[in-house]
Amino acid sequence: MAETIKINENTWRIEDDGVRFFVFEGTEKAALIDTGMNTQNAREIAEEITRLPLILINTHADPDHIAGNAAFEEFYMSPAEEGNLKDNNGSGRILPVKEGDIIDLGERTLKIIDIPGHTPGSIAILDEKNRVLVSGDSVQNGHIFMFGARRNLDLYIESMKHLKEYDGLYDDIYAMHGDFPVKPELIDKLIEGATEIKNRKAEGTIVNRFGNEVCLYKFPYAAFLCEK
Repeated sequence: MAETIKINENTWRIEDDGVRFFVFEGTEKAALIDTGMNTQNAREIAEEITRLPLILINTHADPDHIAGNAAFEEFYMSPAEEGNLKDNNGSGRILPVKEGDIIDLGERTLKIIDIPGHTPGSIAILDEKNRVLVSGDSVQNGHIFMFGARRNLDLYIESMKHLKEYDGLYDDIYAMHGDFPVKPELIDKLIEGATEIKNRKAEGTIVNRFGNEVCLYKFPYAAFLCEK
């Protein structure tokens, strides 16, 4: 069962069996960021938190982030995620967002940052007023999935370097998996680890994930699951 935890007066996280999603409230409307893995009632959960008009923003379209999307006719998402959304039986109309777009909740603006790699249309969301970055799955200290269709390690590394351009604008990273929150210094470590994997300097172990034999690269700060 999902657990709702209040972060501050206008921000909540919902913990859903190893994945989390968020409600960010402005003065005019509120944003539900992702809809979890088991929570087809994610909209109901959000509407119990806030009475403001509710929008949905998806960081990407992996199945553990869109469980409750069907309750929305439309949602903000990178158009590069359309194939991923369809493959995971998602429906609804994508309101396309891209690098630099601003979603204004009323005295709380959310800036879109493109970070492809984990998926083609992964985005991060910068809440500059509250000095928070929502990172989806790309920045976390858990297991970062980089195996299967549409994953791209080279793009991932470039995206993490791109996030470095926003250094100093946030203090905390709100990841959808792993510990909450994590700190910006983690990004440097993820770049280092992913680069070691790319250059075949990291040692991995073959493991089974969802019927796939993949290579687990475990670092002190996070782990990557990649193609063998």
